Amino acid sequence: MTNQSTTSEIVLVGFPSLPLRFYLPVSLIMFLVYISSLSANGTVILLIILKESLHKPMYMAIANLAASDLLFDTITLPKIISKYWFEDGTMPLSACLFQVFWVHFLGTLDAFILMVMAMDRYVAISRPLQYSTVISNKQMVVACTLCLFVSSIAGLIGVSVILTLVFTCGRTRINSCFCSSSSVYGLACGDVTYPRLVGFCNAMVALLLPLSFIVFSYAAIIRILHSSTHLGNGQKAFYTCTTHLLVIATYYIPRLFVYITNQTKLTLNADVNVLILCLYTFLPHVANPIIYCLRTKEIRQIIKPILRRCTTLKII
Repeated sequence: MTNQSTTSEIVLVGFPSLPLRFYLPVSLIMFLVYISSLSANGTVILLIILKESLHKPMYMAIANLAASDLLFDTITLPKIISKYWFEDGTMPLSACLFQVFWVHFLGTLDAFILMVMAMDRYVAISRPLQYSTVISNKQMVVACTLCLFVSSIAGLIGVSVILTLVFTCGRTRINSCFCSSSSVYGLACGDVTYPRLVGFCNAMVALLLPLSFIVFSYAAIIRILHSSTHLGNGQKAFYTCTTHLLVIATYYIPRLFVYITNQTKLTLNADVNVLILCLYTFLPHVANPIIYCLRTKEIRQIIKPILRRCTTLKII
């Protein structure tokens, strides 16, 4: 008779074919990414909280994005780093489900906050004189709260689908850097076609709905900048939009590619799949605070005196 014991522990494998000699450099890269994300996003959050001049709708959205990215990395990266440093890749199934909820919740929240930021930029460029009346701090709080509510539904769906599965086949290994619904499906017994379909629909709604608004907003912004010769900073605004779109593309395109390949007969090499997962998950978290906040004029005006003061103290 086959072993019918229920799976109670999960083993995070990370890169399944990674040679032992690469454990240290790969884990160091992950550690540096985590520290960079922690520093950049933490700095952005502190600046926006402490500086009253930054208590504006756009920076409120940026603070929410930074908090989401920082929390995501804190929940996922330390565990996979400890797997490579201390061979501690084992975690209880309950902890894995905890990660599943937050991965889907925060991933969805990122997508919807990016949508809110894109619409904010559209109003700022298309109706600059009416911006303060169209978008206020109160309205931005309401928009971010709605994003949190919708994202929590996406996270609950991701977990509830997994709770309907049976884990009595003795499978424990996940070829990923963290637990997500798609990675946990491989541990279940029996047919998982329907759960995969539900998870896929959940992901597509959470990604494609914000993406459609983002594409519309930036297409309209680029059209306005292209047709309006009277805008003195048009070229600079166009460059800013381009950098924003590049960050958004690194977030969406690989993610959609992986979701679609998981639903079709196309199969990716396990290591390539994990690499793509890491690229579209963690790199935007480092780039977001730099592109959306630290490059802005207001933030630079705040940071420059601080850096200058620190440099003076160091010289003394």
